Amino acid sequence: MAGSLRLVKAPDVYELRVYVGRDLSGRVKHRYERFTGNKRGAQRALAALVTEVEQARDVVDPENIWASSTTLNAAFDAWKLNGWQDLSPSTTRRYESIWQVHVERSIGRRKISELSAYDFERFFRKLKADGLARASVRQTRAILNRTCRLARRWSGGVLPNPVAETELPNWSMDADRVVRAPEATEVAALLRACAEEDQRVAAFVRVVTATGVRRGEACALRWSDVDFEARTITIDESIVASRGGAIVKGPKTRASIRRLSIDTGTVEVLAALRDEQRELAAMCDTELTDESFVFSFEPGGATPPYPDVMSHAFASMRDRAKVASDVHLHSLRCGLGAPPAWAAIGMPLRAERARRGRGDRVNGEHARGQETR
Repeated sequence: MAGSLRLVKAPDVYELRVYVGRDLSGRVKHRYERFTGNKRGAQRALAALVTEVEQARDVVDPENIWASSTTLNAAFDAWKLNGWQDLSPSTTRRYESIWQVHVERSIGRRKISELSAYDFERFFRKLKADGLARASVRQTRAILNRTCRLARRWSGGVLPNPVAETELPNWSMDADRVVRAPEATEVAALLRACAEEDQRVAAFVRVVTATGVRRGEACALRWSDVDFEARTITIDESIVASRGGAIVKGPKTRASIRRLSIDTGTVEVLAALRDEQRELAAMCDTELTDESFVFSFEPGGATPPYPDVMSHAFASMRDRAKVASDVHLHSLRCGLGAPPAWAAIGMPLRAERARRGRGDRVNGEHARGQETR
């Protein structure tokens, strides 16, 4: 098996490269490592790396991919070639991240035919011992289960699916990470900090607070979706992250297509933002149209904002406002977090019930508790 080394930083940092093979699409794969020491030591490390790769090779013959030698990594690559096209870009990015971090260099190298339910349960317990949360371990198990289920189907029953018979470790109730509802004072401090720094971010946070929309849905909001007279916004698109940047797609579910009422204060904030965006567009010799994105950072609003950018902006404003770090953008839309948020923006509970189209006893009781403090 071919291997090479090169000096990348004088005098003693070498890059080791070992040829692994070709993946299921025919692309050449290499494994890279860094070594610090003299050249002779780097050569010995390279020899050891070549031996390790030979013993744990995870690339199979493309002409015979479904055999007893098929590894979890090879089956996962096959799923990426046949099935990922139907998934959201943000979902595939999350799956690939989980696989690379937790699976690829550990159990992913092993042959599916040699793995048992016992092996997978030990793997899940190791993830728990390493500090992974219950939700992360559960999602890792779901990805492994789908990978093995597809391998069994595509191999004609030659390969098993040992993950199907596994159970996850138990977590205590104290280990669950619950999204904390922000207090009204915290939401008010956030809104003040945003307004002092960036009107666009302030309007974004206000809309999420007032409507409970997802961050991707707020990023996809266009000026044609805002009805200033009726005081409503229409949610019918969402922005998701992909390798090529942010893309526009349909909302998460059919029920996500909806029209939401907004309070007078939120209408005024959006109107002020539109005036500012129009002035910016005119200064840049472009035009703000009805199809422009409300929270775009580009003059004219042709490009939607990236959801992660808005989350980072929120975190920056949270630190500026000296709000606790366990308050996230998602906290503003969680069920128990909504009533104090309404209080912070002066939105009465009756208006919120009208926006949702129903009364919420839990939220109502929480709001009354806020009023009596």
